[in-house]
Amino acid sequence: MSARSIATVAAIGMIAATPAWAAKDPSTAELLAEIRRLANRVEELERKKPVATETVQRIEKLEQHNAAVEKALEQDTISETEPQLAARMKATETDALSYRKGKKILDALGDVKVGAGMTMVGQNLAGQQLDKESQLNWRGDVTVSLPGGEAAGIKGTIFTHVRMGQGQGVGSVKNSFSSVNATAFQRPGADNSDAAIGLVEAYYQLETAGLGGKLEATLGKMDPFVFFDQNAVAADETRFFMNQALVHNPLLDAGGDIGVDGLGFTPGLRVAYTNESDKSQVWRLQAGVFETGNGAAFQNSTDFPFRIVQAETTQRFFGGLEGNYRVYGWMNDRATDFDSRRAKHAGIGLSFDQKVDDYVTLFARYGHEVKGNPRFDQSLTVGGEIGGSYWGRGADGLGLALAASHVNKKFRDRSETLDNDADGTPDFGYRAVSFEQMAEVYYRYRLLPNFELTPDAQVIRHAGGDPSGAVVYALGLRGQLAY
Repeated sequence: MSARSIATVAAIGMIAATPAWAAKDPSTAELLAEIRRLANRVEELERKKPVATETVQRIEKLEQHNAAVEKALEQDTISETEPQLAARMKATETDALSYRKGKKILDALGDVKVGAGMTMVGQNLAGQQLDKESQLNWRGDVTVSLPGGEAAGIKGTIFTHVRMGQGQGVGSVKNSFSSVNATAFQRPGADNSDAAIGLVEAYYQLETAGLGGKLEATLGKMDPFVFFDQNAVAADETRFFMNQALVHNPLLDAGGDIGVDGLGFTPGLRVAYTNESDKSQVWRLQAGVFETGNGAAFQNSTDFPFRIVQAETTQRFFGGLEGNYRVYGWMNDRATDFDSRRAKHAGIGLSFDQKVDDYVTLFARYGHEVKGNPRFDQSLTVGGEIGGSYWGRGADGLGLALAASHVNKKFRDRSETLDNDADGTPDFGYRAVSFEQMAEVYYRYRLLPNFELTPDAQVIRHAGGDPSGAVVYALGLRGQLAY
């Protein structure tokens, strides 16, 4: 019997069981109509039953799938038998983690600074008979600055410098107080003609705010001239003046008081305080202690006998144009006098650079030895650079400088007979006059965005204080590729 028949019989039974008094109210037609409505309702429910059953089954399958997904997500690995949704979620999570790691790497690399340059120089000497009258040399430098961590307001930086090169250049003019080519990789006296490469600088620097300004501490092997005796237009032999007397204070560099190794670097410690509360008048105090001699090459020394202090300020003159003014004093307990004896040296120095027009920067340096007897005890260098914007070549530069080095009186008195190597022949054989004089001029031509050519000319008179020495001319061409 169908559900509809059952419903019909049940309805008739209900009517029959109804009390007589209740049957009086509805008519027979109304009851029959109600029976039909109930029968139709039952039939409708019968039709919907399979749909409801299918819905229940779908819900059960979905619950089972969700349970499988949750179980699969509890595992870090992706299985080929697990639900596709779980596999996709894991893959998405892995990609997100990779992106986050990549972002961290990019954020870290954003603080990485890399510099690279290669310099080649060809020079010829005229006016004096030398074993090597013309030479080529090249030098490459790669620097990398890395973030060294940050905590409690203190920021660290790691700096490394790799240098490579080959060739001594033309070396020093006979008896001269300085070299005509400060770009040479190998120093005079080196006997290795092979190319060389080495890590020449590696130091760690900490920086923090304090005392109303900025505090810095630098420890490792470094070039002291990066921090002391700086100059805007006379401190980089690869772009500006090439004569050693014009790159740094001659008493420190050419005279040897700085005591660095053969490539110009030494281990040490430097501390500095900078006040930038007034950007137009920044000032800084700094001090450093460094190794000298064998100690500069990490051999048998921890005395740090070279000490230097410097005060500097940035001022604005000539209608607001920037200038930098530095005064410093130094002491080297293991310096060498002109007679090759070890002695204590001490001196004071000044280094100025000042813009006097939008594209004209002048500079001056002065050094005075107050203790000790080197071959020369005073030096003065002056000069400047004119930017090429005046003739439509904004990246070019024209430089001119003069230098004078005063001969030490004790050396002047003994120079004619001095015999340091005790071979019976005077080392110099002349009575030195008062000054060695030098001039240099260059024109830096920007050939390509990263490549410059610089013709350079130098004139040296009375080299080493020799009054009978011929005037020396050094003509050269420098190529500089930098990134």
